[in-house]
Amino acid sequence: MLNLLSAAAGFLLLSCDSIVDDRIPAYPVAINLGDTGLWNTYGVAGFGIYRNFIKDATPSSPSGFAYTATSYTGFGGVLLIGGMDPYSGNTNVPLAYDLACPVEVKPDVRVRIDPETFNAVCPVCGSVYDVTMSAGAPLSGPAAAPNMKYRLQNYSVLGTQLGGYIITR
Repeated sequence: MLNLLSAAAGFLLLSCDSIVDDRIPAYPVAINLGDTGLWNTYGVAGFGIYRNFIKDATPSSPSGFAYTATSYTGFGGVLLIGGMDPYSGNTNVPLAYDLACPVEVKPDVRVRIDPETFNAVCPVCGSVYDVTMSAGAPLSGPAAAPNMKYRLQNYSVLGTQLGGYIITR
């Protein structure tokens, strides 16, 4: 009986879906929106509202944001979006992800927000990710393959005492 239970447990472990969230290279992330003025200008103020931060784009994004020598926007840029924190259940919180599609793993292949669903969609492979309620989990496309699922790379959004946030890795 014990051998049968061990075999069944081993089969279940081997057949489980796994989610990979580290396919994007570990580039630094540091975006300082630490005071109320910066946050009110460049932050997000509600569910589904989003902004892209891409320091090395020409022109940089968002327009008018003053990047410094210590500002970094990850591998493909940073997506900042208002949503629900799936770990705490808090609603209307800022969430951050790398814009690079984890299937394509190229800094210039960036997900885009579908304005009707607020999901992130890769324009190359067609993968769809839930960025407002499921921590960037794949919903469809190659990123949601049955045996290996690719999640968008998450970044930390930390509140400051000055009423803003800092986005970091």
